[in-house]
Amino acid sequence: MKAGIAVLEFLKNVGIDRIFGIPAGSVNVLFDGMNDYADIRPIITKHEGAAGYMAAGFAKYTGGPAVAIGSSGPGAMNLITPAANAMREQLPVLFLTGAVPSSTVGMNSSQELDAAPVFAPLTKYSKLVERGEDLVSEVAKALEIAVSGVPGPVHIAMPLDVQMAAIDPATIPDGIRTVRVKADYAAAGQAAREIKSRNSGLIFCGQGVRGLVPEVMRLSERLGWPVVSTPVAKGLFKDTHPNFAGVYGFAGHESTGKLVQEGDSDTLLILGSSLGETATSNYNAGLAQGRFVIQLDRDETVFGRKYPVDLPVLGDLADTLPAILTELNVLGTSEQSVKVPYNPERLEPGKEFTTKNVVLKLQQLLPEQTRYAVDITETEAYVIHDLNVLSPDAFDINVHFGAMGSGLSVGIAAKMADPERPTVIITGDGCFHMHGMEILTAKEYGVPVLFIVMNNSRLGLVYHGHSLQFKRVHETFSTQPMDFAKMAEGLGIPAARVESMEDLNAESIGKLMSADGPALLEIVLTDDTPPPMGDRVKFLAGFAE
Repeated sequence: MKAGIAVLEFLKNVGIDRIFGIPAGSVNVLFDGMNDYADIRPIITKHEGAAGYMAAGFAKYTGGPAVAIGSSGPGAMNLITPAANAMREQLPVLFLTGAVPSSTVGMNSSQELDAAPVFAPLTKYSKLVERGEDLVSEVAKALEIAVSGVPGPVHIAMPLDVQMAAIDPATIPDGIRTVRVKADYAAAGQAAREIKSRNSGLIFCGQGVRGLVPEVMRLSERLGWPVVSTPVAKGLFKDTHPNFAGVYGFAGHESTGKLVQEGDSDTLLILGSSLGETATSNYNAGLAQGRFVIQLDRDETVFGRKYPVDLPVLGDLADTLPAILTELNVLGTSEQSVKVPYNPERLEPGKEFTTKNVVLKLQQLLPEQTRYAVDITETEAYVIHDLNVLSPDAFDINVHFGAMGSGLSVGIAAKMADPERPTVIITGDGCFHMHGMEILTAKEYGVPVLFIVMNNSRLGLVYHGHSLQFKRVHETFSTQPMDFAKMAEGLGIPAARVESMEDLNAESIGKLMSADGPALLEIVLTDDTPPPMGDRVKFLAGFAE
């Protein structure tokens, strides 16, 4: 058996049912081999970057590892940004790249690149395999590393001759072993005792609490402590819960900012957040100042990175959070009510044709259980600030890494992973110019996702950023006007163009959502009002002083 085919056999053994990527000479052993593996479907994207983002999104919404593949040289380089994205989001993605035959290394061979050291700082493990008999074992090792401890991306470079080498099929592993981060139960018990002894506190949640929201709210109800969400965790907590106090950080709520920065809570309990710039309102000192800080995380490198931590609790939150709840029960903690200043009432759209009113109207017209994949566009600020969470895990917003165009691919992958859930992608014209042709990928694979393109013919966040920081904007930040609806129709994809609030209606949205493949809704709107970016506005304006 060829070593490259052995890789497919191994991936089948561990449950990989699709591989995202683009075929090329240096990886054709695997792509040809998939003809004989009906259980593994190649998802051929229009750009390797999109393949990487899709693999990351698929890993996020299936809870398991995913695979992206690219050629040697340029294909590998196109996977670099998705690898960095997956590293930031702690997603177990296996990046496989081709490499030139070993005998031609250093001879300026076509698409030659030593990719392993390029991927090394962006992954948990990156290796160039030099012998055919080592290929499948290295892929298995990499995948174990990806899913163990703190999950993250890994990379294997496969020279063409290594893929072609004959190996013994008996060496193909049947599966992989996952090693969890060892939970510090002693620290968890100490945290419970500290929490019991404190007068008041805030529960500050990042996206690391995904899948554990019931436990978080149970803790909040027992302590009477309000829950605050970071922007990337927007969508995990329903606004209607009386203990939820809103979003803090980029585009967060003013009342939440006052609660965090000016409130009298003496304790800060951080769950699953690395406390990055967008999560902390530009590293605002008021988050932790004067408070006893307890931080729970599976990644020990986040402890004390920016804010001092009085009590770090290492371990997967699925282990440490229940341990704290159990200890609080033993300590006899009774449930307490909490009143928070956040107003969870659902906003009504006004009649003026503005970005805020458009997103509010769209949420009214779309199914309540819709999942929104939100791209890096000025509209994301309105989504974070103004839209309510009507169903669990409602929003995917990767504002912390901020790769333009990534939301397009994540939305497609989210729909593949959860096909019964209505899924909408909110993107901008700038993002669509980067990765918008993946709408054709969605069509080719029959993925019924609605693309909403906010078209203002400019780089919106850049425009507003320069307006705030420098009080002027270069004319080249605007782009040639384009009719995205006509483009979609040219691809045989249902589309509609909206140029007023009256154009947004249930009939047109219903038709697009009922398509058996992708559809596109173009919103032609130039809104010069600065988005509700919170302290980010002051941060940018301050650099111009």
